[in-house]
Amino acid sequence: METLLLWLFYISSLYAFIPGLITRIFGFRVFRRGVSDDTFALTFDDGPDPVYTPKLLDLLKRYEAKATFFVVGSNAEKHPDLIKRMHEEGHLIGSHNYVHKTNWLMGPAAVKKQIQKTSNIIQEVTGLKTNYYRPPWGIVNLFDFAKRDNTQIVLWSAMFSDWRERIGADRLTERMMKKLRGGEVFLLHDCGSTLGANSGAPGEMLIALDRILQEAEKRNLRSIRVDELIRTSESVKRNKNLASSDGKVTPVGPKRLSWAKRCVVFLWLLWEKIFHLLFQLQTANKEDPFLHFRIRPYHGDPVEMIGGNMLRGGDKVMELHFDNKKLFEIGTRSKSPVQLAIKMVRSMEKELPKLAKIVVDHHELHEVKALYGVSMINRGPEQFGFTVTDLPKGWFAKSSQWYLKFLLRVIHPDGGSRLKQSAEHMIPKLIVMPVDYLVTQYLTDGSHRKMAGKQENEVVEEEAVLSATIPCP
Repeated sequence: METLLLWLFYISSLYAFIPGLITRIFGFRVFRRGVSDDTFALTFDDGPDPVYTPKLLDLLKRYEAKATFFVVGSNAEKHPDLIKRMHEEGHLIGSHNYVHKTNWLMGPAAVKKQIQKTSNIIQEVTGLKTNYYRPPWGIVNLFDFAKRDNTQIVLWSAMFSDWRERIGADRLTERMMKKLRGGEVFLLHDCGSTLGANSGAPGEMLIALDRILQEAEKRNLRSIRVDELIRTSESVKRNKNLASSDGKVTPVGPKRLSWAKRCVVFLWLLWEKIFHLLFQLQTANKEDPFLHFRIRPYHGDPVEMIGGNMLRGGDKVMELHFDNKKLFEIGTRSKSPVQLAIKMVRSMEKELPKLAKIVVDHHELHEVKALYGVSMINRGPEQFGFTVTDLPKGWFAKSSQWYLKFLLRVIHPDGGSRLKQSAEHMIPKLIVMPVDYLVTQYLTDGSHRKMAGKQENEVVEEEAVLSATIPCP
């Protein structure tokens, strides 16, 4: 029962909750806002609709505005003439699944089929394959992050509840005016037949949009396609980077957290507390927690550890978990990634003797064969005596990578850029250490093994201890 609960917890978190947080807060692998002074993007979901889409196209044509339509495949199949008109009038067409169903309720194969089927319909009409995709309600799952033929997921920066008819054109206009500026991605709907929408709502949207396009003309703002806004944004960012590059290395200092990131951290730490309660994790040092653990059987492939010891299926292991609150505090208080790595090394040095004492003092732990965890790692743990090996390829390895990348973004003082610079090195690894080695090396009245300066520098340079452990199946 415990194992079943564990897997249900992981599956719900990794498949749905965590990807949702990543996209909404950090914009990972999605486009949701551009960088531009004089252009913005109008995007329309759920169509085409035989009544409202033609009126919308007429309105856009009158103002010479370009837009992006994320069409539902079943609607596109019924109205190929509207898809053809969108294309001929210079608008971008993307997929919004074949049916308007959340990706959280579909497996990876079903989602892939939804996207491909809609893309095929668009290609049959326009002759062009679409690479742009918006999941219904903007809800992504873990596998939406995978690169499916270079598909670009597009969300939004401004949403107005225009699917509700009672909002009315006046209130809708007021809401849209507040967001009318360069770089914004507007989410609107040209069809009211989906679940939760009102059939007459697009009519109110069209009235408000007419007013917005008039105001945009006055402000010299143009509505462009999402693909053009992406290119414009990338160009602006490149130019800024070139302009600010003067050959000097600027240390990374502590950053003030945005309210959004503070919310993520709060939810993440709450999630950790629930996890600890469910699976009864113990703490090595209750006064200043850095490592948590639980005892469980090992179920993976045999692993040869330091000294020639073998870890086999069925052996008891002490499964390690870093304390996420502690990691976050260390990360936010560190003035640079180097300082963060040094603090992690020193914390680990203090913690291992405590683990060794716990093993010796508790008779029920004498059967434990190894310390065990999964880590985003290079060389650091090897300096402590851990054996580092690859995880078997498969779903768990992939999901672990997403999990740890998300955690790195939260705890690292510059986690986002670190991931971009070294994404290919951020691979989760299995780490194990024989308990006999732990006791021999670290249970010596506090004078546990010290790392030489050279070794410590290697660890700092690699930032190898910037990792977080999670249990294996």
